[in-house]
Amino acid sequence: MKTNKGKEYLGKAILFATGTRWRKLEGVKGSEEFANKGVSYCALCDGPLFKNKTIAVIGGSDSAAKDALLLAEYAKKVYMIYRGEQIHPEPINLERIKKNKKIEIINNTNLKEIFGDKNSVNGVILDRLYKNSNKLKLDGIFVAIGHLPISDLAQSLGVRLNKEKEIILDHKTSETNIAGVYAAGDVTDKPFKQLITGVADGCTAAFSAYEYIKKKKIED
Repeated sequence: MKTNKGKEYLGKAILFATGTRWRKLEGVKGSEEFANKGVSYCALCDGPLFKNKTIAVIGGSDSAAKDALLLAEYAKKVYMIYRGEQIHPEPINLERIKKNKKIEIINNTNLKEIFGDKNSVNGVILDRLYKNSNKLKLDGIFVAIGHLPISDLAQSLGVRLNKEKEIILDHKTSETNIAGVYAAGDVTDKPFKQLITGVADGCTAAFSAYEYIKKKKIED
């Protein structure tokens, strides 16, 4: 393998644990400009910074709902802005959202622009009127619209991916369709993605790679 710094490494097995990256707000003016200046992708990390503030979560999934519930512990008001007809979290989280007086859902709505001063978000412009205005004053925006697997390198080697670009595994061994190539963590097609399961996948993959190398050595 050759790195972007020109160094070459030889190995008898490969383990991909490249994870995912946050799906960003494409085509929304100000989304890049205000990154880390009020636009965040991690409610757990940045939530405490918005105590008694008015914020919005962009998205309608279970992850978005969990973020909204977490952020409601700090913020005075949390909007959930979702492009679809209805948000679609797990039933228990939907009930929690409905019972939480701090959380308000704005459906069938997209962001057109994020505006503010040099150092912080002041609000957003929506693609339709909400309470007679397309402007919504906010102190922060949390984006929860999913993740993208970092699997381009694996794909270039011929590793098989699913339609979501996740690496397809034999879940007993963490091996891919290519002998000696393994994967672990969020980049894989495992449906339940948590830190603890990623660590378990890594242990399985490392052990399987060791067994593969040991077998090849005996055969050679």
